[in-house]
Amino acid sequence: MTLPPTPSQTIGPYFGLALPFTGGGDIAPPWHPDAITVHGCVYDGAGDPVKDALLEFWQPAPDGSRAGAPGSLRRDPVTGQVIGRNHLKFTGFGRVPVDEDGHYLLRTLPPGGVPYISVCIFARGLLRQLYTRVYLPDRTDPDADPLLSSLPPERRATLLAVPEGERVFRFDIRLQGDGTHEETVFLAFE
Repeated sequence: MTLPPTPSQTIGPYFGLALPFTGGGDIAPPWHPDAITVHGCVYDGAGDPVKDALLEFWQPAPDGSRAGAPGSLRRDPVTGQVIGRNHLKFTGFGRVPVDEDGHYLLRTLPPGGVPYISVCIFARGLLRQLYTRVYLPDRTDPDADPLLSSLPPERRATLLAVPEGERVFRFDIRLQGDGTHEETVFLAFE
C-alpha cells in the first residue's frame, strides 16, 4: 500500500507563510556608509522568472568574523510576530523572498576574509535547496580563488556579480540553462 506524501515531502510553495521576515534583505543597517546592494532575478529553465523562490544569504562580517550577532529574527514579546532586525548589529544572515517578477534585493556590507556571499535557494520544483556564491568583482581575483580558477570562463561568469553603479551589483540565478544563458554553478556539500 502506498501512502500519499505528507507536506514535508511535497514541493510547496510554503515559503511565504512563515519564513520571510520584516527587513530580511537588510543585513546592513540602512544608514551604513559602506553598504552595498546586490539584486537580481531567479529564472527557470525556460528563462521565465520564478515567482515563489526564497533566498538565504550568509556571510562573514567586514572584519572577517563569522560569529554574527543575534537579532535577525526578533519577535514581539506580546504577539510573537516577527518584527525584524534592530538595525544596530551586523548578523551576517538575510532571508529574501522574490517578488512577482522573480526579483530580489539585498543590502549588506562587503564580506571580510572571503570575496563572496553564500546563497541558499529554495524554489518550486526543487526537492532540496541549492547552494551557490555571489562573488563581488572588486574583491575577487578569479585566478587566485580555488573554485573560480577550476571553472571554464563561461561557468565562472555565472558566479560573478556585475557592477551596475556605485556600490550596486546584479546577480541573476538561473536554475537551468535556457539555451542562451548558462545555468548558475551550484555547490554540493558532503
